[in-house]
Formats: sequence, C-alpha cells, structure tokens
Amino acid sequence: MKLVVFGASGKTGSLLIEQALASGYEVNAYVRTQESIKLVHPDLKVFVGQLSEKSKLRLAITGADACISTLGGASLTKHSPQIIQGIDNIVSIMEDEKVKRILYLSSIGAGNSRNYMPQPIRFFIADLMLRVPLADHTANENRITQSQLEWTTIRPGGLTDGAKSDNLKHGTENMKMKGNQRISRSNVAAFILNQLTNSNYVNKSVWLFE
Repeated sequence: MKLVVFGASGKTGSLLIEQALASGYEVNAYVRTQESIKLVHPDLKVFVGQLSEKSKLRLAITGADACISTLGGASLTKHSPQIIQGIDNIVSIMEDEKVKRILYLSSIGAGNSRNYMPQPIRFFIADLMLRVPLADHTANENRITQSQLEWTTIRPGGLTDGAKSDNLKHGTENMKMKGNQRISRSNVAAFILNQLTNSNYVNKSVWLFE
C-alpha cells in the first residue's frame, strides 16, 4: 500500500513515516524542502513543493492508496490560510485521481468536540489559547467531511513526546474529558496507521487519549 503524508517533516509526521516504513508501506512524503527529511529508505520518496502547487500535489497523490495529513499551523494567533487552501487542493485532486482514503490529524476541541472539554479547560484552551488553530482544524474537517472521500478525522488530546504504548482510549460517542488528557505522538502515529486496515472509523471523527 502506498501512502502520501503531508506534514511529513513535523514531529508526528516524522514518527508516522518511520512506523509506516517499518510496517512495509511505501511512502510519498510531501514537504517544502528536501533537507527537512533526514530519513533515507528504499520505500520512501520525497516530493518537494508548496500546498498551492497543484501539479506537484498531483504527482505525489496519483497512484496512492491513501493520504494522511499531519499538517498544522506554526502560530497560535494567526490563521493558516495556506493550509486550508492546501487541504482543499488535496481533497479535489484525490477526488479527481480516485484516491479514496484520507486521514486527517485534527485536535480535541475542533468541531463538536469542544463540548467534550470541561470548564475551565474549555475556556482557557478552546476559547483562548487554541482558538485560532482549532478554527482552522474545524474548517479543514468540514472540507474533508463534505467530500466524496472515505475519511477519518482524528482528534487527540495534548500531544507529548512519550513512548508508544497499548493504553489508548478512543471513540466517537460524546464523552467528557477528565482534566487535560494527553497522548504521545508515537501513539497517535500508530493509531492513524491502524485505521488504514480498520473500517470502524470510516466517515467518522474519533477522539483519542491515553
């Protein structure tokens, strides 16, 4: 199976690529600069381009089995219109090229999951600290969920650099967070890859914690 990973040079994206290659997947990594990918592997192909460059996006996507986005903005106070437009471009090209499966790494607090957060965490995190990036994630989720693709949006708690473990909690039903729940990036990457061979969360948004 061939995957395209957007946000491949970020912390979660890098871990996801390593785990995917170790599991026998072929990976197309789409990045802004060649130097941002240090890993060398016979099943890894690096595509360099901007999210606005549709021809380069198409080269990376054509012939793939699934696309994964771990894209995230660099600012807590400024919106990321280039990522929002990039997700729109990716979805449109996937529909054109008949690449059906997309997995989008979002965040708890995006969309209706804001209601899962207890006060005062909801106020300080969703309404103040992460208000802008959560609005961007919600916009991207809306574009994906209104497409013709087979989608899963993953909404993890706070990301850490901890080790991978088997102690995961996930679901789609309404839930109430108990405090500021977290999860390691390694566990998030492993969960995303698991969805490629698991149909339980197709066309669903799933929360994810340790």
